[in-house]
Amino acid sequence: MKTKTILVALSLLLFLPALTIYAQKADFSGEWKLNKEKTVLADNQLFLSGITIQIKKDSLLTTRVYENGNGEEYPFEENISLDGKDCKIVIFDMPRTSKATISDTDGSIMIASTTTFSGNNGQEDMIAKETFKVDNEGKTMTLEFTNKMSGNEITGTYYYNKVK
Repeated sequence: MKTKTILVALSLLLFLPALTIYAQKADFSGEWKLNKEKTVLADNQLFLSGITIQIKKDSLLTTRVYENGNGEEYPFEENISLDGKDCKIVIFDMPRTSKATISDTDGSIMIASTTTFSGNNGQEDMIAKETFKVDNEGKTMTLEFTNKMSGNEITGTYYYNKVK
């Protein structure tokens, strides 16, 4: 009987810490800066040079900073509910509709957005799909993205380091 009790106690001592490590959610909160050495940037295109993320119980607040090749920055804030419902804002006179979800399986954040702007042929939509993932140590974040516009599709991966 003592042997069974000892085996059960040892099993619990080994199993419970592993379960709590597995159940931990990725920590996206904080300020992230683009790692330009690791990231391949396209010529003459805006890129997300930094992002500050705050996750509340039911919403995702981001402050995004886009940059062009000349170093000019274009920041904007976006507050998106995490229930997959559409959230609408206007960025630099361009309407944007976004929705976000957090994956139950790996804790990644998925954001789908449509930004409408005036192009050479009138109004156009840029449709973006983004997936943010944080490494186990919480120091590196990846952004896998697909942007569709005017029949063109751009995909890529950006790498960020946590600064705060």
